[in-house]
Amino acid sequence: MRTVHIRTFTMLGLLFILLLPWIFFLTAHFLQTNTLSLGDNQLQKQRIQKRVSEIIHLIGTNADNWTDPIWQNELQTLLREAKLDAVILNASDQEIYRSKPGRERAWQSSEQFSMIGDGQVIGRAVIYLPSSKAVSMIAVVSGLLLAVIIVAVAMRRLILKPLDRMSSAARQLASGDWDVQQLPSFRITEIAEVRNGFEVMVEGLQQSFQKQLDMEEERRFVIAAVAHDLRTPLFALRGYLDGIEQGIADSPDKLAKYLAACKEKSAQLDRLVEDLFTFTKVEYLEAELNRSTLDIEFILEKAVNNLRPLTVQKDISVIMNFSGADCRVIGDAHLLERAMNNIMDNAVRHTPSHGKILVQCGKDEHKVIFTIQDTGPGFPSDELGHVFEPLYRGEASRNRSTGGAGLGLSISQRIIRQHGGELTAGNHPDQGALLSGWIPSATA
Repeated sequence: MRTVHIRTFTMLGLLFILLLPWIFFLTAHFLQTNTLSLGDNQLQKQRIQKRVSEIIHLIGTNADNWTDPIWQNELQTLLREAKLDAVILNASDQEIYRSKPGRERAWQSSEQFSMIGDGQVIGRAVIYLPSSKAVSMIAVVSGLLLAVIIVAVAMRRLILKPLDRMSSAARQLASGDWDVQQLPSFRITEIAEVRNGFEVMVEGLQQSFQKQLDMEEERRFVIAAVAHDLRTPLFALRGYLDGIEQGIADSPDKLAKYLAACKEKSAQLDRLVEDLFTFTKVEYLEAELNRSTLDIEFILEKAVNNLRPLTVQKDISVIMNFSGADCRVIGDAHLLERAMNNIMDNAVRHTPSHGKILVQCGKDEHKVIFTIQDTGPGFPSDELGHVFEPLYRGEASRNRSTGGAGLGLSISQRIIRQHGGELTAGNHPDQGALLSGWIPSATA
């Protein structure tokens, strides 16, 4: 919709207020004088005086016909053509004839003439001259009032009502009611811009409020779920420690078994706490990244080495296939190492004994691409859409002995996204899960 600036509207309003009374004045002047000339027109005065003389001569030479209707009609026609009015009075000042009965002419200029007959005053004739000034002034005042009313109505509709509607919407928003109805389009440019900015603000506040609600709900869910998961290893750890304290582990082999179980449960607790801490840091604290130039191949190799004891224990073969291309990125070393460790840990935990894990890294134009494929059961097709949801664990990984709180892959995806990339999950056509990701190259 076409809009107009408020300064343009103001200038047009003032011009309209000045122009309309002038139009009314000219119209009234023309109707009174049959001319648009505003000066003191001598010819017009002479013409009026000539007509007045003709009318007075007619009245004076027809004293006997003053009461004759036919003569009065002739006089009426002559007065109408001359745009004059007349009143005829007898010698006793009683009215005999009036061209426009019931109409007072106190505000109109007039000329009086005495009618003489046989040397005596037989009556008087009053001729009302056309006066454009009074009519024009009335027209000017009427035009001014009409112009002010029209501009006021336009101002109310185009300026005051829109501002009032936005004020009501702002008060509604301030009261906590986020269901603000969409404001209509406005014709004033500045108000339309404020309206657009207001709607952007409302939309941003609604999204921010909804995000805050979602984050708060997720935070409560994460804390409750992790607290629940912490109880299992804590209960087992306490049981093993009580057994050691009470002397149940009465042989070196049994004591070594109890200590190994305690160590395993403490490592599981450490993993849960680390997951919770990293998830909170990435999702809620939104800490700024400690950016530096990093080699993704080195980070992947480090993640493989960190899990070497577990892969040896399960006799899992880890094959690293690196292209040798420039796989440098700009990012936070700690967070990226955490992301790759989580992905590798997920692969190792769900790969059966004597299985294989293939780690690949290369470069495609301005992206550093990496994939991690295992020979485990893969992701059920109906669960692929939930792989990166916090605390989600598929049926194949619900066993508490695998550890984790269901945050690992969610943390990895969010870290990769923080670095401008993406992490996706799928299944390889041959067998096993396939996690693919990319990060913008440092040389992009």
